[in-house]
Amino acid sequence: MTATHLFTPFDLRGTTFRHRLWVSPMCQYSAVDGVPGAWHLVHYGSFATGGAALVVTEKTAVVPEGRISPACTGIWSDAQREAWRPIVAFAHEQGARIGIQLGHAGRKASTEVPWRGRGSVPIDDGGWPTVAPSPLAFDGLAAPRALGEDELPALVAAWRAAAGRAVDAGFDVVELHFAHGYLVHQFLSPLSNVREDGYGGDAAGRARLAIEIARAVRDEIGPSVPLFARVSATDWVPGGLDVDDTVRIASWLREAGVDLVDVSGGGLDPRQRIPELAPGYQVPLARAVRDGADVPVTAVGLLTTGAQMEEVLASGAADAVFVGREHLRDPHLPQRVAHELGDSVPWVPQYERAAYRQG
Repeated sequence: MTATHLFTPFDLRGTTFRHRLWVSPMCQYSAVDGVPGAWHLVHYGSFATGGAALVVTEKTAVVPEGRISPACTGIWSDAQREAWRPIVAFAHEQGARIGIQLGHAGRKASTEVPWRGRGSVPIDDGGWPTVAPSPLAFDGLAAPRALGEDELPALVAAWRAAAGRAVDAGFDVVELHFAHGYLVHQFLSPLSNVREDGYGGDAAGRARLAIEIARAVRDEIGPSVPLFARVSATDWVPGGLDVDDTVRIASWLREAGVDLVDVSGGGLDPRQRIPELAPGYQVPLARAVRDGADVPVTAVGLLTTGAQMEEVLASGAADAVFVGREHLRDPHLPQRVAHELGDSVPWVPQYERAAYRQG
């Protein structure tokens, strides 16, 4: 066997991940009233049987109006918590860790399921009014209402309560979704946050909600549960959030109890211009945050081959990688990539007859 960086265990707060090739959160738009069902059990379970070390759920809303679409999952109710339990238990039975990504879509909420259309869902068809830091609409969507400063404590409390339900359901990791143009990213970016109160203005003011959420969630989940935060390191728009801003924000998040920063990019503004959409195009963002904020990070975005993933870790750019589309194409991606790199990942006994053999 060949020792690789990719298939070396990783530890956070006493939780061991059996390797560093993780399943990225990917929206499924397949829930009813926020409740996950059979689709989610099979979807997430397939990755667990395929050798995943960590599977992180799609963005799961902390309040009903925080869903991207009416078909998105939630964990604002005990019924939803109970529906997540068998999914979590099945992942554990296969030896995988499982995390939940908690979020609020803000001005990008109440949208159509992608394969049914685009734009905002009308109120009469099950949509709802959206909220944001400022009354600035995302291109093609309904204008949001600006959240009052007096509403924000209840929002922080909703994140805290959702995290408590997640841990009660058995999730190993909680991830805070502060990226991709959703509510907290909208607060972080000067392009979408033009508030003049304590939650706007300079970087510290714009990051205040994110820090308050991180502190509240850390307090709720206790000292033994790893806490991640996904950020968009840059808006890729002049005058927007940039890497220097994100390094400072990541440092504040670390001080607030975040253990790992999941570094992505963009999603806030349709004017974004990515310099070169090529394999690994976001890896330099991860390296900058890792080096500048002195915090473990993951890299994500067009990571498609084992050799490429291994190089990301061997070069010190990241501590683990999140991979999305390649896992959809092949739920047994970790087992295949390990074989290609001369390493190995355990197979569940029901599939052992198909295991790759070295030599």
